[in-house]
Amino acid sequence: MRRWEDLPSFMKTEEVRPYWEILWKKRRHLVLKRAFDIVTALMILLIAAVPMLVIAVMIKLDSKGPVMYRQERITTYGKRFRIHKFRTMIQNADRVGSAVTVSNDNRITRVGALLRGLRLDELPQLLDVLEGNMSFVGTRPEASKYVRQYRPEFNATLLMPAGITSEASIRYKDEYKLLSASEDVDKTYIEQVLPGKMKWNLNSIERFSFFRELLTMLRTVMAVLGKEYN
Repeated sequence: MRRWEDLPSFMKTEEVRPYWEILWKKRRHLVLKRAFDIVTALMILLIAAVPMLVIAVMIKLDSKGPVMYRQERITTYGKRFRIHKFRTMIQNADRVGSAVTVSNDNRITRVGALLRGLRLDELPQLLDVLEGNMSFVGTRPEASKYVRQYRPEFNATLLMPAGITSEASIRYKDEYKLLSASEDVDKTYIEQVLPGKMKWNLNSIERFSFFRELLTMLRTVMAVLGKEYN
């Protein structure tokens, strides 16, 4: 973790400072978190290698386009990276719609709907974890255009790597349903959905510990299996 004076200027604000102080005191937990990420990502990749190959073949047979979806996202300290995800939409879907998904989105392919339901489309993000751009638990990486709309306090979520899952992801696992009735999806996401998710993300920083993140991973599994969290 960087010292306060080494943070990017846009993060050195009075709104971010309290969250930085919390994490600075828990640097050992951050080291343990990174070690866990590397070991666990390697183990899962070894186990999931064959299933991921099968998924890749299914995607190619189902629709035209690449197997992977690579979009620029933002992670620690505002760093830009291209996320790894299995493609679940038609080719060039981001050119014909919003960067967020709504209910009954006709851009989603048949195989894509299955992958999204089981969150298998996120398996390739294990590569991002190994590269250090992501962690198993952390604020979901947003597209640049949404990060530019962050309130000053929201920048505190960039103190740690973006995550595959989070408490916000669990509570907003069906966010596409909230957006489906909107006439302006991006506006609704920025003004209503994003602040709600950030409330959970910031709360997770305030209560951060490595062991609490293990609990979040367990809750994620339960949510995928159908358990509802209010």
